[in-house]
Amino acid sequence: MIQAGIVGGTGYTGVELLRILALHPEVNVSVVTSRNDIGTRVDALYPSLRGAIDAVFSAPDIVGLSTCDVVFFATPNGTAMLMAEQLLEHGVKIIDLSADFRLKDAREWQHWYGMEHACPALLTEAVYGLPETHRAAIKNARLVANPGCYPTAVQLGFLPLLENDLIDPHHLIADVKSGVSGAGRKAELGTLMSETGESFKAYGVAGHRHLPEIRQQLALAAQQSIGLTFVPHLTPMIRGIHATLYARLNADASSLQALFEQKYADEVFVDVLPANSHPDTRNVRGSNYCHISIHQPQGQDTVVVLSVIDNLVKGAAGQAVQNMNLMFGLPEQTGLNTVALYP
Repeated sequence: MIQAGIVGGTGYTGVELLRILALHPEVNVSVVTSRNDIGTRVDALYPSLRGAIDAVFSAPDIVGLSTCDVVFFATPNGTAMLMAEQLLEHGVKIIDLSADFRLKDAREWQHWYGMEHACPALLTEAVYGLPETHRAAIKNARLVANPGCYPTAVQLGFLPLLENDLIDPHHLIADVKSGVSGAGRKAELGTLMSETGESFKAYGVAGHRHLPEIRQQLALAAQQSIGLTFVPHLTPMIRGIHATLYARLNADASSLQALFEQKYADEVFVDVLPANSHPDTRNVRGSNYCHISIHQPQGQDTVVVLSVIDNLVKGAAGQAVQNMNLMFGLPEQTGLNTVALYP
């Protein structure tokens, strides 16, 4: 039985990890930390976990966490990097759901996140945790950088086109919408449902923190630098990411549907929908699936890829568990065979 710890068990991604791991047949959640709720039972804060999680919130200290086989960091940026080296020295595997280890350049990380990186030496070792592209490396990793929600949806949509040199890599557009849970569990005016309801807006147009992560990974796929315009939007729903991706074709596009179907034929969590489909976020809600469709409007030279995920599952906690399964030699879908919630 894998002994798992969760640092930051009170946020949306933390409780989503608890929900998924509570039903995982090979995992026991032995440590859950929260600086503000020490001594409180987890199911007292989240009654939905009554009978499923028998744990008490504790302080995030190395001694307690070192008893775990794997530790998930569901924390704000800048936390995991302060504890990673010590936990690795104790033989603990780490899956970081924050952005601390996603970028390979420490100076670029400092530019986007406004603080000096505490352990830049680990940036080289950290494996980027998108299983569809880094599966072999994840299996042997000690430290996995779980991808962001926006980057997951965008990459899965663009990858088949870039890998086959079918689009102009210098003029990519990602128009992406997210539910308000992507902003985290905090009392902030801009993400209150009474503020976001009956409204729709773009934000971070000048530059969002996920931009360098997406550029870094798409450049690896294209084997050259890429140009990307990424515009995120906030939508009045709780869960979901909808990415509408645009690119200019530079080669024959007669078999795009077949290309995507072949690329993801063996990927249990990526579902390429039938031609002319329009993915809906509600059809992946609560699941670890990504639904994708491909369009070529009016038969012209612009390809439009639609990619949807649940930002808290495939965009965070579900993908983290998918990575854990790979790291411990388990079938990749173990504990993740959840059908989407409907309605």
